[in-house]
Amino acid sequence: MFEDTVLLWQYNSGRTKALRRIYARYKDSLMTLASALLYDKSAAEDVVHDVFTAFVRSCGTLRLTESLKGYLTTCVVNRVRNLNKARQRRRCASLEQTTPIPADAVGPDAVAVFDEQSQRLARALSRLPYEQREVLLLHLYSGLTFRAIAKLEDQSINTVQGRYRYGLNKLRTLLDGEVES
Repeated sequence: MFEDTVLLWQYNSGRTKALRRIYARYKDSLMTLASALLYDKSAAEDVVHDVFTAFVRSCGTLRLTESLKGYLTTCVVNRVRNLNKARQRRRCASLEQTTPIPADAVGPDAVAVFDEQSQRLARALSRLPYEQREVLLLHLYSGLTFRAIAKLEDQSINTVQGRYRYGLNKLRTLLDGEVES
């Protein structure tokens, strides 16, 4: 948090090295989050690009009361929501029709195992309601607290915790094979 405060101060002072460090520090986690929410690598890249483009425009005026990671994560989630709303209006392909992004691994055996597990998890996540999937990813992957997620979604903390609990239970059920495909 302190390093983020220093980086933000340097960035607002016009130091381009600070922007490079912020980008290098958060681009991978933001890309992973956007990919997990969208199941579309190119759309995820566009979302992260748009977030950093807007971030650059805010140079000199950005004041944060929370963490920089939380701010950027909120920006990604909001852009994903907007993109999903636009897709619904245009009647785009469903999430089940897209393929997850393969991960880099050391050997072919590890790649095969990881790919199979990733596809299984992606299929299970895609069967969750969007609100539950979003809460799960924000809490487990991005490390946001339930209070921060509640504020981001403009929901009560009980609603967020309920979505998390129901989503986690359904995900466990799906991964245990108790529900038909």
